[in-house]
Amino acid sequence: MSVIKIDTTDQHIINLAAIVGGQRSILYKKADLLAYDCDGFTIHKHLPKAVVFPKNTEEVSKLVKYCSNHSLPFLARGAGTGLSGGAIPVNGEVIISMVRMKRLISVDLENRRAVVEPGFVNLKLTNSISDRGYYYAPDPSSQYCCTIGGNVAENAGGAHCLKYGVTTNHILGLEVVLPNGEIIEVGRNGVLDEPGYDLLGLLTGSEGTLGIVTKITVRILKTPEGKQTVLAYFDKVQDGSQAVSDIISAGIVPAALEMMDKTAIEAVEAAAFPVGHPKDIEAVLLIEVDGIAAGIEEQIDEILEVCRVNKVREVRAAKDEAERGRWWANRKTGFGAMGAISPDYLVQDGVIPRSRLPEVLKKIAQISENSGLRIANIFHAGDGNLHPLVLFDARKPGEIDKALEAGSLCLKACTDAGGTITGEHGVGIEKREEMRFVFKEEEILAQIKIREVFNPNNLLNAGKLFPTPGRCVEIKKEANAK
Repeated sequence: MSVIKIDTTDQHIINLAAIVGGQRSILYKKADLLAYDCDGFTIHKHLPKAVVFPKNTEEVSKLVKYCSNHSLPFLARGAGTGLSGGAIPVNGEVIISMVRMKRLISVDLENRRAVVEPGFVNLKLTNSISDRGYYYAPDPSSQYCCTIGGNVAENAGGAHCLKYGVTTNHILGLEVVLPNGEIIEVGRNGVLDEPGYDLLGLLTGSEGTLGIVTKITVRILKTPEGKQTVLAYFDKVQDGSQAVSDIISAGIVPAALEMMDKTAIEAVEAAAFPVGHPKDIEAVLLIEVDGIAAGIEEQIDEILEVCRVNKVREVRAAKDEAERGRWWANRKTGFGAMGAISPDYLVQDGVIPRSRLPEVLKKIAQISENSGLRIANIFHAGDGNLHPLVLFDARKPGEIDKALEAGSLCLKACTDAGGTITGEHGVGIEKREEMRFVFKEEEILAQIKIREVFNPNNLLNAGKLFPTPGRCVEIKKEANAK
């Protein structure tokens, strides 16, 4: 390892810099590290020891081996758009940034797959193949900047996951650097039904705690022949919620079925992409169907009728692609739009059975009233994935704690209704304790044991996903005693 002349006496920094080619590929001064003290979950902030920028899998492997051999905690980071704190360096980690590994390696239209590096931006994949009639289905709201590597870590979803599924449904193979630096391949040659355990399913959504993904083989889809989008306004959230259930009950499977409540509508209309939603409306539904062109109009007619039966105030189909694009820009910037009406906000990510939507929304309204904080609701209504956004002002003493408590109560309302605590944003550090809403201590311990197989020294992204030790430790001691 060559000696790198940089302004530090920290031998670890010098050695890490040598692995990635010198000073231009490492950050270690406090002023430079401030940009990496949090991800999209901004309530907690911690500085990393350093940020390194490898160019290829071999450099990632060498970095991981060095950190492992010297007991340095480390984690991987993509664009930093995650919303649960999964990329926050809570233990002073070395951050291995994947942003330089951003190639589209290959496209195989015949077998409908593509190979990308983890730093490749989600939307860029669709833009790269759309002229040939193909696209990549997972479409989180941050798709214009989030990376596919980060999508794999969080098992990201998006507005169209109702019909097309989340990231795990589109992953055919992974190249992974294990926490000891070993490089493995899972899903060789993009074969989805490999014999043995479903390691692809295990690694996708493991939130960067089992390994660092360095190459991804994804499924690409043929662009639908036809597509149409409908906007529906309701005077009562309950009517909009019932329309959602009735559309699915009618046998229609929309590509997307999105809802925003009055507070969310206020935000998006005050932000960058207003479309003229009525100010007094209680709920708006954005519905999209796609598929064979010959059947689109029939589905739209059925949806319009369902909305009318459920007391819709106004319902209309997009007159052209430009209008459809404006409607989607308005919806997809919904989270960021909260900044137009509140200094700070906390995004939650619960999932419930569709039939319990009115009940849970009523509970969330009560939580808002009790906490004294406004809560906006944006959700993938078709699959029951709710995003309550707790609005607060971090400058006011006690409001951060109020927001965190309100967010936790929203998740409890979801689990009490038979749901769970995350549909696409992950657990990270934000929802660790709320894992106990879903799992017994023994079940949490079983998952920790899986992590220990891959990550025995817990140097990779420690402190994420699972609750702090409590009853889990007691159970482990009892098991060891036997």
